[in-house]
Amino acid sequence: MKRTIYRILMAAATLLLLAAFAIYVAYAINIIQFPYDYDQGEGFELVDTILYSQFQWPYQNTDDYPFYSSNYPPVFHILPVPFVWLFGPSYAYGRLLSFIGTLITAALIAYAINREGQRPWVAILCALAFLSSNMIYHNGPLFRQHMTMVLFETASVVLLTWAYPAHKWRYIALAFGFLILAGYTKQLAAITAIAVLMWLFLRSPRQAILWGIRFAVVGFAIFIGLTLATQGEWWRQAIVANVNHFDPIQALGLVKLWFQLHGALLIPAGLLVLYELYIDRLSLYSIWFVATTIFGVIGAGTWGAGDSYYATSITAMCILTGILFSRTLNHGWQFPDNFYVRALSPTLGPVARQLASTAFVIIPVAFIAYAISTFKMPTEGPIFGDVAAQLHIQPNVLGRHYDSASYDVLGYANIGHFTTAEDMEAGKQIVEIIQGTDGLVMSEDAGFELAAGRPVISNPTQLRNLYLNGEWNGTTLINMVENQEFALIILRASFYPDPMLQVVLERYTPQESISLNGFTYVFWRPAGEASTSEQTE
Repeated sequence: MKRTIYRILMAAATLLLLAAFAIYVAYAINIIQFPYDYDQGEGFELVDTILYSQFQWPYQNTDDYPFYSSNYPPVFHILPVPFVWLFGPSYAYGRLLSFIGTLITAALIAYAINREGQRPWVAILCALAFLSSNMIYHNGPLFRQHMTMVLFETASVVLLTWAYPAHKWRYIALAFGFLILAGYTKQLAAITAIAVLMWLFLRSPRQAILWGIRFAVVGFAIFIGLTLATQGEWWRQAIVANVNHFDPIQALGLVKLWFQLHGALLIPAGLLVLYELYIDRLSLYSIWFVATTIFGVIGAGTWGAGDSYYATSITAMCILTGILFSRTLNHGWQFPDNFYVRALSPTLGPVARQLASTAFVIIPVAFIAYAISTFKMPTEGPIFGDVAAQLHIQPNVLGRHYDSASYDVLGYANIGHFTTAEDMEAGKQIVEIIQGTDGLVMSEDAGFELAAGRPVISNPTQLRNLYLNGEWNGTTLINMVENQEFALIILRASFYPDPMLQVVLERYTPQESISLNGFTYVFWRPAGEASTSEQTE
């Protein structure tokens, strides 16, 4: 009877998580085909790739024309370069690579869990749970480097947990290679590197020091090479400019949302960490989970950050939860004779037996609860619209998408919805306006300049990062704006440094706007210049 109930409930959880996966795949297909910026910053990631394809560094002096620089390491942007050589610039390559990366990460999660517990069904559901997370779903198919960093981090950690106990030195070296790739995909991977070295130190201080030295030598050599090759701009643009202001309100809102969405699997993961801390031995997965969660809370609260900073923590959560569920189903818990076990012995045994006897219900119900808490779907279209109508699901995003998370939380990405034919048409209109403008154009989203065949001028968020860190000398750019040398400036979120925005307000006038993908793009022209419609007449 218990086995039948377990199978029925697990089947229900599987259907819910497979439905979430189908929505994720449909979202990825939709976004991969969209030829313009979807998430702010994608266009500049594409510019980096184009520069690498031309054998140029994207770490440039932002005080000189075209005032452009990247603040991200090179690995992710180099990966799509062969596609640019073969087919020309496109968002599709980076988005596809990022999406495939999330699928590989999910496969690594399933592999790690099944290797520990030999429970394929649990392993697969944990992998699907990773893809179902709103915070993974948002970022998975974007032309952004974050999820590729998570892929390399996960590959490193999963490989190390197998190779180090077996003393397979070549694979340990490969794991550290993945860790270096992660760090040079995005700087946040430093937290995973710290977790790995902490775990090694607990196992063998000598080995931790030796491997740490090797890791540091290779990583530092690459760092010095980049700094020298870019005349110091790598240090200025990718390191100094990334020290951003911390907003406690944003951090608190995101940590609450993180637990609200993932609580059904976070609690089991936390229980396994406590078990290993007080009764067993801390695993790399536990140390990784704790380290990345702590930094996720802090990092997500900085300017320019957001919910994506929890991605690595969510990965570790899925692995820990899968291991705990598998061990429970296998009756694999062991309680050695130590102080904590003796102190808890009056309650530990009965509680363990009670959990074991009800695991056939608790485990699938946890997956079901998680699938419900992370639910999201489009509410329009020939298929999703009909399903939403049947289930009485009302949109809470742009009138066309439902997301179980609150969009009132500062730092939570206002994305996840599908693009429409109207968005495509709006993008074409913006490109046509740029093409019809006689003179320099500066757009807050780079994709429109690329599509119009115009040079990409500036990177607003990077200029702002530099400005906030006292590293921006905007004299030349501000003078160009003051002298009305730009025939058109397109603003969306006003991410430029405040002094430049002030000059735009003084010397330019908003003359028209176009809504695309939930955002309003405002077209500023030199003050005193006739609008496009007046010129046409």
